[in-house]
Amino acid sequence: MQPEDQVVHHAELDGRSIAWSAVGAGPPLVIGGWWSSHLELDWRNAGFRRFVEQFARHRTVVRYDRPGTGRSDRDTTPPRTLDEELAVLEAVVDASADPSAHEPIALFGGSSGGGVASLFAARHPGRVDALVLYGTYARGADLAPPAARAAMLGIIERHWGLGSRVLADLFLPDATAEERAEFVEFQRRSASREVALASLQAVYEVDATPHLADVRAPTLVLHRRADRAIPFALGKDVAARIRDARFLGLEGDDHFPWRGDADAVARETLAFLGAPVAAPNAGSRSGPAGATGLTAREREVLRFVARGDTDAEIAARLLLSPHTVHRHLANIRTKLGVPSRAAAAAWALRHDLI
Repeated sequence: MQPEDQVVHHAELDGRSIAWSAVGAGPPLVIGGWWSSHLELDWRNAGFRRFVEQFARHRTVVRYDRPGTGRSDRDTTPPRTLDEELAVLEAVVDASADPSAHEPIALFGGSSGGGVASLFAARHPGRVDALVLYGTYARGADLAPPAARAAMLGIIERHWGLGSRVLADLFLPDATAEERAEFVEFQRRSASREVALASLQAVYEVDATPHLADVRAPTLVLHRRADRAIPFALGKDVAARIRDARFLGLEGDDHFPWRGDADAVARETLAFLGAPVAAPNAGSRSGPAGATGLTAREREVLRFVARGDTDAEIAARLLLSPHTVHRHLANIRTKLGVPSRAAAAAWALRHDLI
């Protein structure tokens, strides 16, 4: 898929325009509720697009921007309560549904989108056949102590440029300087200072605990163990509040599911939804077992690691920063399931990857 393949549609809710898009084919999988999103800018991000493409091979993936953000009506305030968020999601689901199909949907609620996704499942049990929650929480008050929450809101209120940089450091702990700068620009183009402030305040005020026990759809809760934005314990708490929910901890510290080992998030989600997916180390004609999950750049880095080059030497050869090389190696180790740099090099030698 290319950026131009996406077509943005609009639903109406109380006189406001809500932007949504759908790609792929098959039963609907609705993704949304992020406090900051932009259908167009997200879709230009190759990593984000690749993540969505994995779902689109099996599902019709529906995404949307909340009022006040992205391609939705910008001359309005964002939802401030879960009930207001639910009304937006209901409007998108109704607008994107095939009226002749009468088929249930699956929901993927990531981060701040977990509250509204679980509320939709609780309020409309007959319309949801599966719920996947990633990197989320039950109560926004648990995200940080009161003083830290007030400080973050104060920074955004006084200087959205500085606030967007602080949030970039939180959400992208291992990103390069260029990636952080891109995300800062993304946030500022996605929402105004006023909308960002109101949206984050709503995030802190979320309380999904009253409805989580009412969710009856089969539920998978995924959470990365070292997530710095949403602590791992909060994901376990969400799973404990939903009857028969399955909880799975994933390795890594990236908050956004399309960063780090995005393949693991997509693979576990698709398997839960009943799609045929290969095991993480399954071999294929394109390479040795385990290698198929590596990107072309990661295979390139691994070849130099196997030759004994240092991060600095690899960075000079590939015109990258040493930090980027280090991050690639961390991803390689995760995907291959090896504990060290030396083990990754040994793996490459055993499989003739140099």
